[in-house]
Amino acid sequence: MKENINTPLGDGGIDDRLWEFIDGQSSIEEGSAIEKLIETNKQWKEKYHELLELHQLVQASALEEPSLRFTKNVMEEIAKYQIAPAAKNYINNKIIWGIGIFFITLIIGFLIYGFGQVDWNAGSDNKLPIDISKVDYGKFFNNTYVNVFMMVNVVLGLMLLDRYLAAKKKKLQKEA
Repeated sequence: MKENINTPLGDGGIDDRLWEFIDGQSSIEEGSAIEKLIETNKQWKEKYHELLELHQLVQASALEEPSLRFTKNVMEEIAKYQIAPAAKNYINNKIIWGIGIFFITLIIGFLIYGFGQVDWNAGSDNKLPIDISKVDYGKFFNNTYVNVFMMVNVVLGLMLLDRYLAAKKKKLQKEA
């Protein structure tokens, strides 16, 4: 059962009926009744002009539709590019070996320095010659030679990383 147009409907009812009127979906009777309300009622008139302006903006800014071959064109463009190879093909084993050698050298350097700091003549009984509780770790990290060794290794590691990234960038530019 339809509500009477002359009854106060609130914003939702006014909006719905005005949209139907603007879109041309209302019946002839309702259309003439809404026209009368627009002419006589200030609220209906303001709402009508607001919705009409919005309707005109939407009509003016219609979006462009893609061509009928749009999907096919996109798929053809994607097909031109190669599929990413398996990880085994694009990981350079020389770089992995270089990083491994860098860390092994670092560990060996620390071990050689640590064993060089141990006093091997200190204990004569069958115990281990190293008393770990008496080892001064401050000597290891406050020594100039250790600091220089660590800085050289860090610089070498950064140089290795730079060469790897430059080679990767060059390879990507060559493919493109």
